[in-house]
Amino acid sequence: MKKLFIISILFFFTGIITFAQQDTMFIHQPGGIVLKVAINDIDSIVFYSSGIPGNTVTDIDGNVYNIVQIGNQEWFGQNLKVTHFNDGSEIAIETGNDNWSNLSTPAYCWYNNDLANKNPYGALYNWFTLNEAGNGGKNVCPEGWHVPSDDEWETLVTYLGGQYEAGGKLKETGTVHWNSPNTGATNESGFTALPGGYRAGTDGAFVAMNEKAYWWSDTENYSSSGWYRNINNNSAQVYRHHLGKDFGYSVRCLKDEE
Repeated sequence: MKKLFIISILFFFTGIITFAQQDTMFIHQPGGIVLKVAINDIDSIVFYSSGIPGNTVTDIDGNVYNIVQIGNQEWFGQNLKVTHFNDGSEIAIETGNDNWSNLSTPAYCWYNNDLANKNPYGALYNWFTLNEAGNGGKNVCPEGWHVPSDDEWETLVTYLGGQYEAGGKLKETGTVHWNSPNTGATNESGFTALPGGYRAGTDGAFVAMNEKAYWWSDTENYSSSGWYRNINNNSAQVYRHHLGKDFGYSVRCLKDEE
């Protein structure tokens, strides 16, 4: 069976690929050969970067995020953790279940109302927080960044092979954060998706940490709902749905086009 080789390009990796007599591939690092493979055994070679070396962005609260380039898009490498809009105004924190489910204004929370979940999962935001058209033009992302639209999410999914396999390429590997089996996880995109769960808009309950990841788009579906993407621990698929704007999901910021 032919093999797919995925090679991570990091700032400290100075490897060289050579081909001998066009039948063998050698990968060199300083000090010697680290891999030797017969060409006939290789189906394809994929190069990806787990981050743009040395590139980070800092939000208004001082949280630092890696930048990950996927295709022509640049994404945060972690979920948003900010508690202020980028103009310095506060985002309301809401801990009460009844209050959360009745909100129609911007708000955030930590999963289970536990600040310990800030790292690594980030905050959960209702859709009103990221809707600049309805919140007075306030942006939760740093200047030069924005909450992606439904179409921009679709661009990402399409670049990673479509809805049935993109989820695996987005997910962090292993079961440190994801519950087993973490189907299809390779993280070859460098996106490092984590299962931060969500907060239900119906009753304010916290649901599905370690099992599912949800991210808002800034695109409205109906007056009461917005589009989102989610992935889970037992599939490599990315799912596209819409739900009430009072649900609490994670946010990833996307760099503005120049």
